[in-house]
Parts: sequence; C-alpha cells; structure tokens
Amino acid sequence: MRYVKIERRVAAHYILAAIVFMFYGAQVCPLLEEISPVTLVFPILVSLLIRLLSISIMDRQAIEKQVSFQFFLDLCLFLLAGLALNIHNSLLYDAPLESILKVMVGVFILGASVALDLSLAREKDIAQYLIKSGKTLELSENFLSFGKKFSVAAVGLVTSISLVFFLVINKDLSWLVDNTSYLDINDARVSIIKEISFVAVVLLAYSIRIVYSYVTNLNMYLYYQNHTLLEVMNGDLDKRVPVVSPDEFGRMAEGTNAMIASLAQHQDELRLTRDVSVLALASLAETRDNETGGHILRTQHYVKVLAESLSSHADFKDLLDAETIDLLYKSAPLHDIGKVGIPDSILLKPGKLTDEEFIIMKTHAQLGADSLAVAEERLGSNSFLQFSREIAACHHEKWDGSGYPKGLRGDEIPLSARLMALADVYDALISKRVYKPAFDHEKAKSIILEGDGTHFDPRVVAAFLSCENDFIDIAAEYKDEL
Repeated sequence: MRYVKIERRVAAHYILAAIVFMFYGAQVCPLLEEISPVTLVFPILVSLLIRLLSISIMDRQAIEKQVSFQFFLDLCLFLLAGLALNIHNSLLYDAPLESILKVMVGVFILGASVALDLSLAREKDIAQYLIKSGKTLELSENFLSFGKKFSVAAVGLVTSISLVFFLVINKDLSWLVDNTSYLDINDARVSIIKEISFVAVVLLAYSIRIVYSYVTNLNMYLYYQNHTLLEVMNGDLDKRVPVVSPDEFGRMAEGTNAMIASLAQHQDELRLTRDVSVLALASLAETRDNETGGHILRTQHYVKVLAESLSSHADFKDLLDAETIDLLYKSAPLHDIGKVGIPDSILLKPGKLTDEEFIIMKTHAQLGADSLAVAEERLGSNSFLQFSREIAACHHEKWDGSGYPKGLRGDEIPLSARLMALADVYDALISKRVYKPAFDHEKAKSIILEGDGTHFDPRVVAAFLSCENDFIDIAAEYKDEL
C-alpha cells in the first residue's frame, strides 16, 4: 500500500508536468508548436517509467539519503528528458540555440518544482514511518538546515517565476514587433493576457504546493516537539520526541529527549531518596513501639490492594488512578510517625493504659500530622505529603464520628485515612502483642465486619471482602520473624 501511494504521487506529478510542458512550451518556443504533442511528452513519460522502476532502489538507500537521492534523481530525469527533446529538435528541425535554451529552462523549472515537492512528501512519509515503527533517524554531523532549504527553495521559486515571465514577455514583444502590420490590437491583447494568465496560474499552483508541503512538514515537527513537552509538563517523563528530521529539528528532538531523560533520572533519584527516607522514618517510629517492622510492609500493601479494588467503584474511579494508588502505597508507612513524640513510659507500657495515658497516646495522630505539615510548609505542598499528612492525622477517625483526634465522620474522613484505618486494625488483630495473642484471619474478618458502618466505611469493607485472599497472602509473605 505504501508503494502504491508513492507510485500514484510520482505518476500524477510527472503526467501533470508533461501536460503543462506541452502547453507552456508551445507558447514560449514557437518551434515546439511544430512538434506533435506525443513527441513533446514522450521523454517525460519515459522518465516517469524510469522513476517508477527506481522506487524499490530508493527504499534500499539509507533513510537519511533517500530524500536527497530522490530530489536529484527527479531533477536529472527531467533534464535528460529536455536534453533528449533538444537532440530530437536539433537533428530534425535544426533548432536554434534560443529554442534549445528555452526548452532546457522550462524543463529545469518543472523538474525542480516536481523534485522539490516529491522530496518534501518523501520526507513526510519517512517521518511518519519512523514514528509508527518507533524507530529513530540516525543524524549525520553535517546537515542542511530546514531554514536554509526553505530559503534556497524560496529564492529558486522567485528566480524561476521571474525568468519564465521574462521569456514569455520577451516572446510576446518579439511577436508583436514581427506582426504589427496585420495584428488586431484587441485580439493580441486577449492572446497575451490568456498566455500570461496560464503561466501565472501554473507557477502559482506549483509555488503554493511547495510552500504548503514545507509548512505541513514544519507543523508536523513542531507538533511532536510541543506535544511531547506538554506531556512532560504534565508529569509524563516517559515521552520522547520522535527524531525523524535530518536537520535542526532532529537535533532539537535529540536535545529535548536528552533533557527529558536527565529529568527522569533525577526524578527517579529523588523518588528513591524519598522512599528510603520514608522507610527510615517509619522504621524509627516502629523501633520505639511494641509493633514490628513487618507492620509497615503489611499495612502499605493492604492499602494498595484496597485502593486497587476500589478503583473500579463508581464513587472512586476518578480518584484512584495508578499514580494516586502508588502515592498512597508510598505514603502509608508514615501513618504512625507521630509516635516518636510519645513518652516511652506510655508507648512501651506492657499493660493497659490509664485514661490519662490513653489521652496522651491519642495525640500521636496530631503530632504526626503537625510534623508533616511543617515539611509541607518548607518543601511546598505535594500529593505525597498531603496523603502522608491525611493518613497520619485521620487513620484513627471512625465512620460514625467516634474516632480521634477530630471526631470526623463519613466522607469528612479522607479516603486515604479510611483505607489505612481498616489496614491498620486488621494488621493489629492478626499480630501478636504483649497484651493480646494473634488472631487468625477469620476472627479478624469478623471483627472488621462488626465495624462495618461504624468504625469503617462500608465501601472499604466491601473492598476488603473482595480481596481478602490478598490480605492473607500479604500477611504470610511479610509475617514477623519469631
């Protein structure tokens, strides 16, 4: 299909050029009026045949050489067609030098226009092929810039238009001088206007087509550059600009990709540093508690599977995308960071806390939230710190409003904290503590169900029931060392 598209494009250009040359040449060069139309177009049609046969050869060229190869091939074929026509005219009609030059100028201008537009179309085809296949163009050290190519094309078009009009006007003036005695001035005016109009339309059409092709390619390169930068601005550092242009746009794409890769590397390093710091802080809090380090790993995995289960729920599908779930997973270990502010006499007490001691113990939620709020103030608010603060502050709130520290109820409690509330209670139930034995899953499940609609969000409980096997697997994988 790709070859058929190229062949049709080439055939259309060559056939149109042959038709234009037949009419245009006969107007500019009186000698060509004596030659049959078949003779006029035959060399170009032969060139078309050669050109179609060359398509497979062109595709075997290195990609970066295909555009320049095609341009010079098209131009040379047109010039050879003009040369063949001039040889024919010289042998059969003893064509004067003026006629030979006019034929070569006409063929050269048509050939250059056709070659330029076809090469621009080929450049676009190659770019689209590389983009679809995910390949990258190998750029050479020396290249002709897009601006220089456009400047050369613009100067060439202006020069060609000026030269053609000079030839037409010169021919018409000579015609008027040679035939003044019997020409009707009105008929002569109409004839000249028709001729100049025809030439102007042809030249304008080719010029517009070439400028359009340049602008189309330029817009394509700029679109992928700007689209990729927009995606990167929105946080997607996996995007890359397709390197498909053998000029400064290709270099720009390479530079942009190198910049994005560097940003991605630095972001990965920052995330790794953040994750390690979080685990270090969370582990520090756990070392001061009767709980173990396995609690951190288990609860963050519980939160993740709960969030994944709820991501298909109508109430949460817009909130729980993959990035948010990952942030919840990374934030969960800081849920008890406030315990570092609780005195050892209370935190490590093996027996039941007194009412006064429990009041102090409950302050760990607000202590954790306050410490993370300080971090937000210093570092600037972001989703990670926001979720960490919500979880630390509200994971002891209850659905019916009987929790602490603020007595929030229902949807007033952040979703992140509602997930952690169930995860934290479940892990406490299945874990051995100095004040209680470890319960099995069924016992923990029954207690969770008792808190459905009072302690826990009913939708979170439903999610727990749908993924309880995952809870069992997580508990087994990260169980505490005896």
